[in-house]
Amino acid sequence: MSSLEQNRKQSLVQRLRALRRRRVKSYGKRLTRGLSDFFGRQSLVVDRPVLDNADFPFLSSFTDHWREIRAEVEAILKHRDAIPKFLEVSPDQKKISYGNDWRTFILYGFGIKMEKNCRQAPVTTRLLEQVPDLQTAWFSILSPRSHIPAHRGVTKGIVRSHLGLVIPREQNKCRIRVDNEICVWRPGEIFVFDDTFEHEVWNDTDEERVILLFDFDRPMRWPGRVVSAAFLRLMKLTAFYRDPKKNMMTYEERFEAATRRADEMLEKLGEED
Repeated sequence: MSSLEQNRKQSLVQRLRALRRRRVKSYGKRLTRGLSDFFGRQSLVVDRPVLDNADFPFLSSFTDHWREIRAEVEAILKHRDAIPKFLEVSPDQKKISYGNDWRTFILYGFGIKMEKNCRQAPVTTRLLEQVPDLQTAWFSILSPRSHIPAHRGVTKGIVRSHLGLVIPREQNKCRIRVDNEICVWRPGEIFVFDDTFEHEVWNDTDEERVILLFDFDRPMRWPGRVVSAAFLRLMKLTAFYRDPKKNMMTYEERFEAATRRADEMLEKLGEED
């Protein structure tokens, strides 16, 4: 087979894969819309954009220890260049993430514990281990003068929490809109929302914003729990989940290598002194 024929064959395979990916994504969106009302009816907590913290008593542990969590992420941020951009981890999110504006240090991804990353944040990890049915968790780092366009999450079977850590002084200029509600991050404060409602983020300040973001299963009656678990298992078979999983492993290795090199340099400097 000539090189020209090989290139044509590879091009055809790539086009077919792209077509299959678009179709899977389209079918997935239809399925999630159909399940949304069902999960809302099965919910044991209110079905609205921003939820009540009182329904999630384990959240108080995060507000009690937020300074320790902030200290851990500040140490991680010393190796900022090794923290991947969100787009590098999840290429499917290119419509809402581009450039260097949004970086993520992942502790849990799609139910998988990133052991090496978690060793960088032991207090945070210990607290996350107490969250019932934790799905994902990461430090979300948003650059000054950044905007994350309006978008929706995948499933109402999961809810999302944000803990403010490093927050710009002009707090009202750093905010998230969830449906028609505006939430402002404040250091040490936490809130929970349903990310299947349209949401949008602005950091209209000259300072960086850092939060701890984590997702966990929505409390539901048993039929809702069963269907949600089955849906998540199905989603994990798709490229939408498989590609970020592979990328997470790669960047975890890179970050560990970066911190190891930094430690070695410090040791050498100490020996020279």
